[in-house]
Amino acid sequence: MACGHKAKDLIVVDVVREIPAPFDPENVVEEFSKVLRSYNIRRVTGDRYAGEWPREQFRKRGIEYTPSELNKSALYVDLLPRLNSQTIRLVENARLVNQLVGLERRTARGGRDSIDHAPGAHDDLANAVAGLAAAAAGGKYRYDSSLDWVSGPDPDKDFQRQRLAQHILRTSGYYRQWR
Repeated sequence: MACGHKAKDLIVVDVVREIPAPFDPENVVEEFSKVLRSYNIRRVTGDRYAGEWPREQFRKRGIEYTPSELNKSALYVDLLPRLNSQTIRLVENARLVNQLVGLERRTARGGRDSIDHAPGAHDDLANAVAGLAAAAAGGKYRYDSSLDWVSGPDPDKDFQRQRLAQHILRTSGYYRQWR
Protein backbone atom coordinates (compact mmCIF):
# COMPACT_ATOMS: atom_id res chain seq x y z
CA MET A 1 0.00 0.00 0.00
CA ALA A 2 1.12 3.54 -0.71
CA CYS A 3 -0.47 6.84 0.32
CA GLY A 4 0.55 10.22 -0.94
CA HIS A 5 -0.56 13.58 -2.19
CA LYS A 6 0.01 16.00 -5.00
CA ALA A 7 1.60 19.38 -4.30
CA LYS A 8 1.36 21.42 -7.51
CA ASP A 9 3.26 19.31 -10.06
CA LEU A 10 5.02 17.14 -7.46
CA ILE A 11 3.65 13.76 -6.36
CA VAL A 12 4.74 13.05 -2.78
CA VAL A 13 4.66 9.50 -1.44
CA ASP A 14 3.86 9.89 2.25
CA VAL A 15 3.80 6.28 3.42
CA VAL A 16 4.30 2.75 2.08
CA ARG A 17 3.30 -0.47 3.80
CA GLU A 18 4.07 -4.06 2.93
CA ILE A 19 3.02 -7.15 4.85
CA PRO A 20 5.23 -10.15 4.07
CA ALA A 21 3.68 -13.62 3.89
CA PRO A 22 2.37 -15.46 5.76
CA PHE A 23 -0.44 -13.17 6.85
CA ASP A 24 -4.17 -13.13 7.44
CA PRO A 25 -5.72 -11.13 4.56
CA GLU A 26 -8.54 -9.75 6.71
CA ASN A 27 -6.02 -8.44 9.25
CA VAL A 28 -4.07 -6.78 6.43
CA VAL A 29 -7.21 -5.05 5.14
CA GLU A 30 -7.99 -3.90 8.69
CA GLU A 31 -4.46 -2.54 9.21
CA PHE A 32 -4.40 -0.82 5.81
CA SER A 33 -7.86 0.64 6.44
CA LYS A 34 -6.64 2.21 9.69
CA VAL A 35 -3.73 3.83 7.85
CA LEU A 36 -6.03 5.03 5.06
CA ARG A 37 -8.49 6.55 7.55
CA SER A 38 -5.62 8.31 9.34
CA TYR A 39 -4.94 10.08 6.02
CA ASN A 40 -8.69 10.71 5.56
CA ILE A 41 -8.71 8.46 2.49
CA ARG A 42 -12.05 6.87 1.67
CA ARG A 43 -11.37 5.71 -1.91
CA VAL A 44 -8.50 3.54 -3.15
CA THR A 45 -7.39 2.05 -6.43
CA GLY A 46 -5.80 -1.38 -6.52
CA ASP A 47 -5.04 -4.32 -8.73
CA ARG A 48 -7.54 -6.98 -9.77
CA TYR A 49 -5.94 -9.67 -7.63
CA ALA A 50 -8.44 -11.86 -5.71
CA GLY A 51 -11.47 -10.65 -7.66
CA GLU A 52 -14.30 -9.19 -5.58
CA TRP A 53 -12.87 -10.14 -2.18
CA PRO A 54 -10.71 -7.00 -1.59
CA ARG A 55 -13.52 -4.69 -2.71
CA GLU A 56 -15.93 -6.37 -0.32
CA GLN A 57 -13.48 -6.25 2.61
CA PHE A 58 -12.62 -2.58 2.12
CA ARG A 59 -16.31 -1.74 1.62
CA LYS A 60 -17.06 -3.31 5.03
CA ARG A 61 -14.62 -0.79 6.50
CA GLY A 62 -16.09 2.21 4.70
CA ILE A 63 -13.51 2.43 1.91
CA GLU A 64 -14.36 2.23 -1.78
CA TYR A 65 -11.94 -0.03 -3.72
CA THR A 66 -11.75 0.49 -7.48
CA PRO A 67 -9.67 -1.79 -9.73
CA SER A 68 -6.96 -0.01 -11.71
CA GLU A 69 -7.53 0.52 -15.41
CA LEU A 70 -3.80 0.00 -16.07
CA ASN A 71 -1.91 -3.22 -15.50
CA LYS A 72 1.31 -3.09 -13.51
CA SER A 73 3.53 -3.11 -16.58
CA ALA A 74 1.81 0.04 -17.86
CA LEU A 75 2.10 1.60 -14.41
CA TYR A 76 5.85 0.96 -14.39
CA VAL A 77 6.27 2.48 -17.86
CA ASP A 78 4.46 5.61 -16.62
CA LEU A 79 6.58 5.80 -13.46
CA LEU A 80 9.90 6.22 -15.29
CA PRO A 81 9.38 9.79 -16.54
CA ARG A 82 8.21 10.82 -13.08
CA LEU A 83 11.44 9.52 -11.57
CA ASN A 84 13.55 11.12 -14.30
CA SER A 85 11.79 14.48 -14.19
CA GLN A 86 11.84 14.56 -10.37
CA THR A 87 8.05 14.98 -10.24
CA ILE A 88 7.71 12.25 -7.61
CA ARG A 89 9.27 12.23 -4.18
CA LEU A 90 9.63 8.78 -2.63
CA VAL A 91 9.81 7.92 1.05
CA GLU A 92 13.11 6.55 2.22
CA ASN A 93 12.60 2.80 1.99
CA ALA A 94 15.36 0.41 0.90
CA ARG A 95 12.88 -2.35 -0.06
CA LEU A 96 11.06 0.06 -2.37
CA VAL A 97 14.29 1.04 -4.13
CA ASN A 98 15.39 -2.62 -4.38
CA GLN A 99 12.05 -3.58 -5.89
CA LEU A 100 12.22 -0.77 -8.44
CA VAL A 101 15.77 -1.76 -9.33
CA GLY A 102 14.81 -5.44 -9.58
CA LEU A 103 12.19 -4.91 -12.26
CA GLU A 104 12.84 -6.75 -15.50
CA ARG A 105 11.71 -6.20 -19.04
CA ARG A 106 10.55 -9.24 -20.96
CA THR A 107 9.58 -9.45 -24.59
CA ALA A 108 6.89 -11.98 -25.49
CA ARG A 109 6.88 -14.00 -28.70
CA GLY A 110 4.53 -11.47 -30.26
CA GLY A 111 7.05 -8.70 -29.58
CA ARG A 112 5.09 -7.07 -26.77
CA ASP A 113 7.19 -5.81 -23.86
CA SER A 114 6.17 -6.24 -20.25
CA ILE A 115 7.79 -5.22 -16.99
CA ASP A 116 7.60 -7.40 -13.89
CA HIS A 117 9.68 -8.62 -10.98
CA ALA A 118 12.17 -11.45 -11.44
CA PRO A 119 11.04 -14.98 -10.60
CA GLY A 120 11.04 -15.38 -6.81
CA ALA A 121 11.31 -11.61 -6.25
CA HIS A 122 8.65 -9.15 -5.12
CA ASP A 123 7.30 -5.85 -6.42
CA ASP A 124 4.44 -5.02 -4.04
CA LEU A 125 5.85 -1.67 -2.90
CA ALA A 126 6.97 -0.69 -6.40
CA ASN A 127 3.53 -1.57 -7.74
CA ALA A 128 1.76 0.44 -5.05
CA VAL A 129 3.94 3.51 -5.67
CA ALA A 130 3.49 3.26 -9.45
CA GLY A 131 -0.28 3.02 -8.93
CA LEU A 132 -0.24 5.98 -6.56
CA ALA A 133 1.68 8.04 -9.13
CA ALA A 134 -0.83 7.20 -11.86
CA ALA A 135 -3.80 7.96 -9.61
CA ALA A 136 -2.29 11.26 -8.42
CA ALA A 137 -1.72 12.28 -12.03
CA GLY A 138 -5.38 11.58 -12.73
CA GLY A 139 -4.62 8.93 -15.32
CA LYS A 140 -4.08 11.66 -17.90
CA TYR A 141 -0.34 11.19 -18.26
CA ARG A 142 0.94 8.50 -20.60
CA TYR A 143 4.52 8.02 -21.64
CA ASP A 144 5.84 5.46 -24.05
CA SER A 145 9.35 4.54 -23.00
CA SER A 146 11.86 2.37 -24.75
CA LEU A 147 11.95 0.47 -21.45
CA ASP A 148 15.75 0.59 -21.36
CA TRP A 149 15.62 1.60 -17.71
CA VAL A 150 14.87 -1.95 -16.61
CA SER A 151 17.33 -4.76 -17.04
CA GLY A 152 17.96 -4.70 -20.74
CA PRO A 153 20.47 -6.58 -22.85
CA ASP A 154 23.52 -5.49 -20.78
CA PRO A 155 25.13 -8.70 -19.46
CA ASP A 156 26.28 -6.94 -16.30
CA LYS A 157 22.89 -6.72 -14.57
CA ASP A 158 24.43 -5.97 -11.16
CA PHE A 159 26.08 -2.86 -12.56
CA GLN A 160 22.84 -1.82 -14.26
CA ARG A 161 20.82 -2.29 -11.09
CA GLN A 162 23.37 -0.38 -9.02
CA ARG A 163 23.30 2.47 -11.54
CA LEU A 164 19.48 2.56 -11.49
CA ALA A 165 19.40 2.53 -7.67
CA GLN A 166 21.74 5.54 -7.60
CA HIS A 167 19.57 7.30 -10.19
CA ILE A 168 16.41 6.69 -8.14
CA LEU A 169 18.11 7.91 -4.98
CA ARG A 170 19.37 11.09 -6.69
CA THR A 171 16.16 12.04 -8.46
CA SER A 172 13.38 10.96 -6.13
CA GLY A 173 13.80 13.71 -3.56
CA TYR A 174 14.77 11.85 -0.41
CA TYR A 175 18.41 11.56 -1.47
CA ARG A 176 18.87 15.30 -1.00
CA GLN A 177 16.50 15.43 1.93
CA TRP A 178 18.28 12.73 4.00
CA ARG A 179 21.85 13.01 2.79
